[in-house]
Amino acid sequence: MAGYLVTGSIWDMLRFLTAGESHGPGLVTIVEGMPAGLAFSVPDLAGELARRRMGYGRGNRMKLEQDELEIMGGVRHGYTLGSPVAVIVRNTEWSKWEKEMSPLPGHEPRRRMTTPRPGHADLAGMIKYDTHDARNILERASARETAARTVVGYLCKALLAALDVSVFSHVVAIGEASAPDHPLPVPSDLKTIDQSPVRVFHSGAEAAMVAEIEAAKADRNTLGGVVEVLAYGLPPGIGSHVHWDRKLDGLLAGALMSIHAIKGVEIGDGHRSAARRGTVAHDEIYYEDEEGYFRETNRAGGTEGGITLGGILRVRAAMKPISTVMRPLNTVDVDTRQPQKAFRERSDVCAVPAAGVVAEQMVAFVLAQEVQRMVGGDTVEDLLAGWRSHWRKVERF
Repeated sequence: MAGYLVTGSIWDMLRFLTAGESHGPGLVTIVEGMPAGLAFSVPDLAGELARRRMGYGRGNRMKLEQDELEIMGGVRHGYTLGSPVAVIVRNTEWSKWEKEMSPLPGHEPRRRMTTPRPGHADLAGMIKYDTHDARNILERASARETAARTVVGYLCKALLAALDVSVFSHVVAIGEASAPDHPLPVPSDLKTIDQSPVRVFHSGAEAAMVAEIEAAKADRNTLGGVVEVLAYGLPPGIGSHVHWDRKLDGLLAGALMSIHAIKGVEIGDGHRSAARRGTVAHDEIYYEDEEGYFRETNRAGGTEGGITLGGILRVRAAMKPISTVMRPLNTVDVDTRQPQKAFRERSDVCAVPAAGVVAEQMVAFVLAQEVQRMVGGDTVEDLLAGWRSHWRKVERF
């Protein structure tokens, strides 16, 4: 029986684990299932991590929380080996936190955090893990963990790039300031997007977004917004309709909702189409000899039935305002059960531009995982062979 269970197990799939706390010695990422022969560049990975720290509205902690990289396994002479890739992102502030966060016994914390912050995992986690010190929860629940996910996203975007698939993001709303829906940016626009302080493609919306952040800062408040992730170069057929947990829409939604502070996901015109009638909600199908099957609209966001259509994949994620605010919210001290103000850690006014970068990483992971599931391969060349074979099937249909 055990022999049968091995076939098709999760061990054959692309997957990842992260470990570490916000103020611990570092964050660890292990990526399993990456094929051999993928080019790996430490400077390029460092550049991707720097993108995660960018954006107007970030606090001074972004200058302090630098990312020092150490490759522990899975890469040799600049190429993946097919074995698990292990990377440590060192915490450059560890010396300040070594006593507070020491894994060794005998180091008592300076003070326990007993006033959980609304909007964070603090109180629910304290109850779940039976602790009266919120630091035991907040250190792992911190968005600093997304630095480890960026390692995953870098590898997955590199793998997709080898297949001529591009994944990138842009900000479409911050607070009440929003950008036009059209035209959509293309992959070559990413440099322009990243040069914007709020990572918005439509330059006319930039000033209004900056003003929203400035107003929130003056009010000693925080601000959320919406990011959009686009994928170009995907063929029809990524994902599947045959099981509930194989639908690409569901996988994307789950991956994006796992990002800190993301409270809503929309595929294509999801929310807007809910108010439309059916005759104007769907993407009608056409065919021409030179072009094959095509759609003139992209209301569905590039998927139907949980499977890619072959056009642009378009997904949005809504980020709530950051929960740590400069005007502490009401809470209760878990020791005394008396009303208190929540404690405050270092925070930002707005992290929406950075959230877009993290959203890219999670979309890239889902796409890379589904591509590998579909065409397989222990090496990049094997993967390319299967990819080309799938494209030939698409072209002759």
